Amino acid sequence: MPNLSPVTYLGDYIYGTFVLSKESSGEIKSVNPGNLGDTVGVFRCFNNHVYEAVEAAGRAFSGWSALSLSERASYFKKFSSELEAHLEDLSRLISRETGKPLWEARQEVKAMISKIDFTCGKGLNLIADSRVPDAQPDIPGLLRFKPKGVMAVIGPFNFPAHLPHGHYVPALLTGNTVIFKPSEKTPAVGQMIAEIIHRSGFPPGVFNMIQGEREIGKRLCLANVDAVLFTGSYEVGLKIKRDTVSHFWKTVVLEMGGKNAAIILEDADLEKALYENMLGAFLTSGQRCSATSRIIITSGIAPRFIEQFHELAKNLRIGYAFDENPPFMGPLINEEARDNYLRFQGIAQREGGETIMRGKALELKPSGYYVTPSIYLMKPKSKHQVYLGTEIFGPSVGIIVVENLDEAIEEANKTDYGLATSVFTRDRSAYEAVFHRTKTGIVNYNRATAGASSKLPFGGQGKSGNQCPTALFAPYYCTYPVASLEDSNPVDKAHIPPGFPFKPETE
Repeated sequence: MPNLSPVTYLGDYIYGTFVLSKESSGEIKSVNPGNLGDTVGVFRCFNNHVYEAVEAAGRAFSGWSALSLSERASYFKKFSSELEAHLEDLSRLISRETGKPLWEARQEVKAMISKIDFTCGKGLNLIADSRVPDAQPDIPGLLRFKPKGVMAVIGPFNFPAHLPHGHYVPALLTGNTVIFKPSEKTPAVGQMIAEIIHRSGFPPGVFNMIQGEREIGKRLCLANVDAVLFTGSYEVGLKIKRDTVSHFWKTVVLEMGGKNAAIILEDADLEKALYENMLGAFLTSGQRCSATSRIIITSGIAPRFIEQFHELAKNLRIGYAFDENPPFMGPLINEEARDNYLRFQGIAQREGGETIMRGKALELKPSGYYVTPSIYLMKPKSKHQVYLGTEIFGPSVGIIVVENLDEAIEEANKTDYGLATSVFTRDRSAYEAVFHRTKTGIVNYNRATAGASSKLPFGGQGKSGNQCPTALFAPYYCTYPVASLEDSNPVDKAHIPPGFPFKPETE
């Protein structure tokens, strides 16, 4: 059994030290959603710390950005070693605070280590210096990239360590300084990240961390920062966009939700389609922006797929993160998320959905916000349909039966989101048709919509993002390009413009 002692609250991490103030502006109580008797910790919020952290990051920027890339990378070697040393402790804390199974939390921390290795290696090749011979006749040019300055990173709860890490690692490596605000649902993980950063010896002010809810997040977005890097829901991303609309000079990176479709065609490998879509729909209890929430399937293969998909869903192991017999699915993050999930069961039925498997709350020991998966056979989406148009952020999937590829693509495009699409077929030309006729940032071939690679860009269209993909492309939004013409030639006396009052020296 894990150690369930409450995490000692240290304060916000500002300019290389954990600090407290006398008067707080709020309090966050973090409770394990998979064991409601486990209080992870109580964390305080301080409005004034927003401006102290921004000032600290600004003060540290000139020294940090002046270091060479190799000098900055040396700190990340230590950071990677510290993550390795604390892999188990951080994984257990992630499981306590999110409820996700321990095996999945371990994968999250391992992904953090891989992210450092890749970014320090090949990840920065995109912004390497580039010389351009004859940028103008006989004059060479040089393209270089400079850091933007102070960056606010606002993290989500579902991957509370890995997803903000995907922002602040390239931000720091490219010479920016950072203020990180963890999700108010996972403050303990945010504090532990700051502790690991501190052990890694980064200079004071380079990385700062402040706890807080909505008001502190808003203050941070409106503060004197050069960029806001956000991963989370469309609703919160829209508020950030509105709050900063007059701050036209700020880079605002929004990685938001999805209503992702998997297309399964007649010739698909049925076993592969079943396996991948079980993962896509129900990993992390459906709490992934890339989760599969719509399965669009042709009629010939649909009966066999639906029967076996239902049978597999009924037998998923759901339970406590630290059970001796590991579960596949943990709980939803809190009571509000559970209630919202249950509410959508009625919405699906009212909109004509045939219940294949109704989602319900589970009474388990220890008690938590556990639910069963839900599956509904839906008619093609109408204009105002809520169930097939809303990101539920839970383990619910709607299945729509169509006759052919054209109908499948038409149905897949009935969404305001644009994060991920996948297609299951042996016919590569069908995959190419899906690629060309859908508008999403990810199009997978015989793979689930969920799951991504740091070696590729990750981002969406429409309500899924604002065309600033992260992962491989993160260095682009962390820097700005600077063009230089480098001319060491004497004045070209043969090409002085007419009427220009220049008198060359006589020889």
